[in-house]
Amino acid sequence: MELKRVVVTGVGALTPIGNTASEYWTALLNGVSGAAPITHFDASLFKTQFACEVKGYDPDNHFDRKEGRKLDKFSQYAMVAVEEAVQDAGLLSDKLNHDRVGVIWGSGIGGLLTFQEECMAFALGDGTPRFNPFFIPKMIADIASGHISIKYGFRGPNFTTVSACASATNALIDAFNYIRLGKADVIVTGGSEAAVCEAGIGGFNALKALSTNNENYKTASRPFDATRDGFVLGEGAGALIIEEYEHAKARGAKIYCELAGGGLSADAYHMTAPHPEGLGAQNVMVTALQDAGLSTADIDYINVHGTSTPLGDVAETRAIQHVFGEHAYNLNISSTKSMTGHLLGAAGAIEAIACIMSVVHDIVPPTINHVNPDPELDAKLNFTFNQAQKRIVRAAISNTFGFGGHNTSAIFKKI
Repeated sequence: MELKRVVVTGVGALTPIGNTASEYWTALLNGVSGAAPITHFDASLFKTQFACEVKGYDPDNHFDRKEGRKLDKFSQYAMVAVEEAVQDAGLLSDKLNHDRVGVIWGSGIGGLLTFQEECMAFALGDGTPRFNPFFIPKMIADIASGHISIKYGFRGPNFTTVSACASATNALIDAFNYIRLGKADVIVTGGSEAAVCEAGIGGFNALKALSTNNENYKTASRPFDATRDGFVLGEGAGALIIEEYEHAKARGAKIYCELAGGGLSADAYHMTAPHPEGLGAQNVMVTALQDAGLSTADIDYINVHGTSTPLGDVAETRAIQHVFGEHAYNLNISSTKSMTGHLLGAAGAIEAIACIMSVVHDIVPPTINHVNPDPELDAKLNFTFNQAQKRIVRAAISNTFGFGGHNTSAIFKKI
């Protein structure tokens, strides 16, 4: 069976450093940090008092008040990013066969804020069970994909992937496979997360996963720096429209690049820690390269998972060196989480957009906040520290890994 080619025809983003895809990309190139003191709740008693929140967002600008109350923030963020991507791709056409347009979305947690609010209200009450009738529909992780399909009438494949921080890339790869197998013509994919709340910050603090560098919050997300002490929690959404190549050409769609391949693997090692040698990360990059029919020499840029954790950054770097060998020294490597923080289940979506734009514009966004070299990391590798770098980007890999040992890699290349 001959697999169909898949291309990207639309993007949308709502992030801590920009509320549209173009604002986000410009901020990446300028090395803007999205970290700031938490405003969503009083964090003064928490070990971590800062995060990468979405800024300048007012739901009343996007939803009427009645509808907005039915949506958890993770669904709101999804709808806003998808609206931009749908407009960008020119999908609002009566000529589109809506039976062959799907929605495959990713979220690692879903409606955490809704769950927290409802349970706290019950716990603080008199024991009488008073719950919002929208409690369950607002909370469940699959509801964002449902709302998207309802709004636009997209009746193709529809579901949500949940694989922690790999969720959005997992969704992207599933969407890619459905299209190249001929099961759909177009799929709206991506991911959203809204976990900057008491339960999110408190839970990750208890895991000792978050940076507690409250004095230097702007530079706390510092992947590959010797003084890194954990990730900075982020929130937001990224949306991509991916489409069968001939279908996109036939309707005269703008094509950003080709989605060439994807890989999935498991560490099968530990609940939260990566394999020390990055074994799962090695396997997933090899699988993605094989799937795309590319060699290591074809890759120019890797947008790494790069969360700014002591163990994770080292393991991923070792994996890259194992897979790419001498070509690793020809790569640009960068972690855009140094600017956006870690969007958990939405991370793969906004980082895929960073890769897409790098392929389109031949420039690599930086890893900011680097001051102190880590002796465990090879200093000859190009981590694109502190400044964007221009270069031809023929193909780029986006790596995202999640708690539970879930690993995903997606490859974008020039069309």
